[in-house]
Amino acid sequence: MAVLILAVAAAGGYLYLDYTGHFQSTDDAFIAARQFALSAKVSGYVTAVPVTDNQHVAVGGVIARLDDRDYRVALEQAQAQVAVAQANIQNIDAQIVVQQAQVHANEAQVEQTQATLVFAQQEAARYGDLAKKGIGTVESAQQYVSQLHQQEAALKTSQANLTVAQQQIGALQAQRASAVATLAQATAQLHQADLNLSYTILTAAQAGRVVSLTAAVGEYAQAGTSLSMFVPDEMWVTANFKETQLTAMQPGQSVELSIDAFPDRVIQGRVASVQPGSGTAFSLLPVENATGNYVKIVQRVPVKIVINAVPPDLVLGPGMSVVPNVRIDPTPSLLERLRAFL
Repeated sequence: MAVLILAVAAAGGYLYLDYTGHFQSTDDAFIAARQFALSAKVSGYVTAVPVTDNQHVAVGGVIARLDDRDYRVALEQAQAQVAVAQANIQNIDAQIVVQQAQVHANEAQVEQTQATLVFAQQEAARYGDLAKKGIGTVESAQQYVSQLHQQEAALKTSQANLTVAQQQIGALQAQRASAVATLAQATAQLHQADLNLSYTILTAAQAGRVVSLTAAVGEYAQAGTSLSMFVPDEMWVTANFKETQLTAMQPGQSVELSIDAFPDRVIQGRVASVQPGSGTAFSLLPVENATGNYVKIVQRVPVKIVINAVPPDLVLGPGMSVVPNVRIDPTPSLLERLRAFL
């Protein structure tokens, strides 16, 4: 009988040691998250704080509002500047159309003057020949020569007017380019004013909880002033395993997580990644082992463990202690173990 009891105890001990050999655990683990401060982008008096401490906020949820009257006025001014710039462009476009019509009129005037000049040339030549032959008077010939000179001067004047009208179009086009640049600048100022107005409402970029809320109605918040801390819903476990425990640990392995705050609950997770180096190697003051009194110490290596799903009745937060149990090798069934043992 004693031999049977001893055999059963030995088998049980073997099975227990063999089973525990498929797990790695540590009590140096805690919940982590990328918490950050919520700050005001613009200055203004706080007019509303629709949340309270530790409240959960959905994506886009309003956390605080600032007095937006000054920013609405700035937006209206920017809109007016855009309207003025657009009106200037339209005015210049109208002037260009009028000037183009003036160019056409000057071109027609040049053609008319050229035709009149041709006729004056013909008349001057005809009366000049008559005077030479003694049929016409010298006075008539001189009169038509004078008219020819007048028409030549008129043609030069018409051509000069046409050149001025054409150059005026170039000047108006340059003015239009300047007006377009002014419109672009006014549009940019409008966008900035619209952004500044939107900054008066502080919203949650992701779901999470409001922590250490300091914003209060009536407070004047300077740009960059922290109004609250924010803890996103996305959390994980950072477990600092001994380097000797990482031999068979790989991403994807299942993990059972026991949380100190909820000792009767176990949640599931999986190994996401193993940090390529010990924790001290990435600290502010890394350990320097190149000394004469060096003593070898087993290092701790952070392992990131993601949580599959957090039960809705559990409130978790950064810094809470966790004990992870990582299954580093699939565990055979009890029957298979007994067969292998026997």
